[in-house]
Amino acid sequence: MSFVTSEKLLLDAQKGGYAVGAFNVENMEMVMAVIKAAEEMNAPVIMQTTPSTVKYAGLDYYLANVKAAAERADIPVALHLDHGSSYGLAMQALRTGYTSIMIDGSHEGFEDNVVLTKAVVDACRPSGIPVEAELGKVGGKEDDLDGGDGDGYTDPNQAKEFVERTGASSLAVAIGTAHGLYKGEPKLEQERLSNIRQVVSVPLVLHGASGVPDEAVREAIRRGICKVNYATELRIAYSNGIKEVLKTDPDIIDPKKYGAIGKKYVKTFVMEKIRNCGCVNKG
Repeated sequence: MSFVTSEKLLLDAQKGGYAVGAFNVENMEMVMAVIKAAEEMNAPVIMQTTPSTVKYAGLDYYLANVKAAAERADIPVALHLDHGSSYGLAMQALRTGYTSIMIDGSHEGFEDNVVLTKAVVDACRPSGIPVEAELGKVGGKEDDLDGGDGDGYTDPNQAKEFVERTGASSLAVAIGTAHGLYKGEPKLEQERLSNIRQVVSVPLVLHGASGVPDEAVREAIRRGICKVNYATELRIAYSNGIKEVLKTDPDIIDPKKYGAIGKKYVKTFVMEKIRNCGCVNKG
């Protein structure tokens, strides 16, 4: 289909009672694997880069990679800045051509978060680029992101006020998930999610889904989640594929050969999560 913004993808998901999988990509092979999986499932897909990933190669490199893949695909594809850490980075992503932007002011106080988020929303509005915000703290650590202990759950009443004052297109909520690897099985506060959904009209986003049981994710989708983020498990899948090849043949020197197995592992994982999100044949 084409390179699109995330706004219609999430509104369609909200209306249809499913979620769109959002997958953090680190290199060309992961981009190719995510696109291939989504095409085979005829599913819309969002690819994401974090600030640390952007530092590794640059916004323009990832844009060119994902845009080229999207233009070859028969499904809608969006490129999202995940956890935009500053107004400046959000504006760089906007000018570069990203089709979806997150500004993460969750480490700020409520009023400062409102001011920062509204500033990004106002700047992106003329270009028609949707903005995801976060209220509450999704805990854990991943790359340069430190969410702390994650005990700052999203308050439904604050969420309502926050969305009304900022005009954010979607809202990432803190209901018990965390970034990175879990030490035990996470317990999601599903009732809190339902309470948020009752008072917030925009699509809701679940961060830190890697390691969350599929049934818990499906229940969250039933209660209003429209976008589910996966990062850590994609890295694990890709790395495991490469390790398998190098263990069998440690003398291999062709990156295409072990990259192909890494892609295979990522594709399998992405297909599983697309199926769990309920967005098969929604492309």
